[in-house]
Amino acid sequence: MEFRGFYNQPKTSDGIWEDNKIDENLIEGLAASAFNVDMPDAEDVLVEIFGDNNVPQVVSELLNKRELQMESLGALPAPSERLAALRQKLVAQELDGFLVPLADEHQGEFIASRSQRLSWISGFGGSAGMVIVMLNAAAIFIDGRYTLQVRSQVDTDVFVPEHVAETPPDKWIRKNVSNGAKIGFDPWLHTPAGIDRLTMACSAVGAQLLPLDANPVDAVWQDQPPLPLGPIIPYPEALSGQSSAEKCCIVAQDLKDTGVDAAVLSAPDSIAWLLNIRGCDVFNTPLALSYATIHQTGEVDWYVDKRKLLKETRASLGSGVTVCDPTEFSEGLSALGRAGKTVRLDSSTIPEAVRECLLEAGADVAAGKDPCVLPKARKNTVEIAGARQAHIRDGVALTSFLAWLATEAPKGGVTELTAAARLREFRASEDHFRGLSFETISGSGPNGAIVHYRVTPETDRTLEPGDIYLIDSGAQYLDGTTDVTRSVFIDDGNGVSAEIRDRFTRVLKGHIAIATARFPAGTHGSQIDALARIFLWEVGLDFDHGTGHGVGAYLGVHEGPQRISKVNGGAPIEIGMILSNEPGYYEDGAYGIRIENLVVAREIPESISTGERKMLDFETITLAPIDRDLIDAELLADDERAWLNAYHVRVRETLSPLVADDVREWLEGATTAI
Repeated sequence: MEFRGFYNQPKTSDGIWEDNKIDENLIEGLAASAFNVDMPDAEDVLVEIFGDNNVPQVVSELLNKRELQMESLGALPAPSERLAALRQKLVAQELDGFLVPLADEHQGEFIASRSQRLSWISGFGGSAGMVIVMLNAAAIFIDGRYTLQVRSQVDTDVFVPEHVAETPPDKWIRKNVSNGAKIGFDPWLHTPAGIDRLTMACSAVGAQLLPLDANPVDAVWQDQPPLPLGPIIPYPEALSGQSSAEKCCIVAQDLKDTGVDAAVLSAPDSIAWLLNIRGCDVFNTPLALSYATIHQTGEVDWYVDKRKLLKETRASLGSGVTVCDPTEFSEGLSALGRAGKTVRLDSSTIPEAVRECLLEAGADVAAGKDPCVLPKARKNTVEIAGARQAHIRDGVALTSFLAWLATEAPKGGVTELTAAARLREFRASEDHFRGLSFETISGSGPNGAIVHYRVTPETDRTLEPGDIYLIDSGAQYLDGTTDVTRSVFIDDGNGVSAEIRDRFTRVLKGHIAIATARFPAGTHGSQIDALARIFLWEVGLDFDHGTGHGVGAYLGVHEGPQRISKVNGGAPIEIGMILSNEPGYYEDGAYGIRIENLVVAREIPESISTGERKMLDFETITLAPIDRDLIDAELLADDERAWLNAYHVRVRETLSPLVADDVREWLEGATTAI
């Protein structure tokens, strides 16, 4: 269909479409997005798009269509007819196999319903994975987080689970693919780095890996949802702290310094940061799915469905931004090639299709990091101030929830699902709330030991007295993104076992070690990761996830390039970077412990740092009490006890004026000095 802006359709004077019909394509696209009709400004947006008289009908149709789209994924496990239909399609195309990754065209963490091809074909609902479908076999590749989940959602007699660390897809191909086999893949859903590994594996066994013009899953998914059409809003400089024009100049200078003519951006969070816009195409992160090319001149070609652009969004774009239809993207890439331009691509995030198009057109493709990633990670003073304010409101919500939980959970009747829903209600009552930053991990007892547990009606467990309850949650506010974990004891009158108090306190000691760390500029997260683990290591224990990840400014809750992890890589920690601090311990089948706050890297003033090198430390910005019942005070050193008590004083003094009287009374006790 023709790509039209919301405002290019002729309207009558009363705002109703000229043909007196609501555009069903727009409603379908809105339903496929994460547009929330409950947000305070939702009605204004709908009035602008559809006219005053149509909003009630639009809301009703939107919600109905969204429900139907979600139902298109169907029951678990996926019906066998879907796999059979895909195989018939492969035979018709003379293929022996096909790769089905859990990915969209932008390699995002959260993807729209249209892109849930792996879930549709297999039933798997995790956040990472891939399926290889051959004509006579199929394998699903998952990591250790999903070894239990995959067996509950997938017919494992059909899709054989493979642990990706032990048998990655390239290794599986070397063992299971025959000489002469032809395996297809969608080049929009794989990165060059990923495809290069799989191509080598195929070549090693005499097989071919072939890019396809059309995805065969799409051809057999009859009720596949459409592309999302979430409205795009401008993100004001009062919250971003920097104009889009200034950001374009920063990136352009990077391109000049490295001798690159242009960079292609496929990561929606990079485009959102660069252009100071936010969208709602996917859940949990305010992103608009689009592509962009930024030139050495600082000019930007933005390939976005124009129907998403609100009036104020169009007006906010600088003169250096040219809005192009997505159908023009391939031609834009080809033009760069015909002009002999040197184009930077981030091979870990860009679609393989983009590389193919540029190379075929004659471009000089230069491998390099997305030029927006690092400046986006260095939060400016306005963004940090916004993050602090967002965390105060988030602290009010979480503390109110913890006070409610302390009263209600020991009575029985509170479940993992109802607890998560109650916390969302507390957050939704706070100013500038825009939604969750990820699906809440709400795990009681043995479920808390599953690091990335996702509660479902089938797994929902009642919080029993004596349980350790782990809740890892976060929110998106207009001025910041939050992510916080607390482990709490559901009081049974008998107290906590010595073993659990020991484990919790060792995790707390590691958390404090990161929170109080001082390190020279240029330090990587891998160099301080051991601080979080050493007290567990002393007694032969550890945890199998990273200690910290980057967090965006009203963007992704997981953001690079910084991280705190055993694994080398990532960028050095710099001033202004926000990271999580979340050591943990998990006793399989019994309980899970994690303590997570967000921290901001800052420079230590010269009056405090007397050494020769510039030194950094962290400011903790999360505000919520840490469960004192789980702490063995005898294991804490004096400086650790001082940190905890000072933190609790800060939590109490900041939040007490903002919470209800009953919550304030509970908070007094929860933050009493140890």
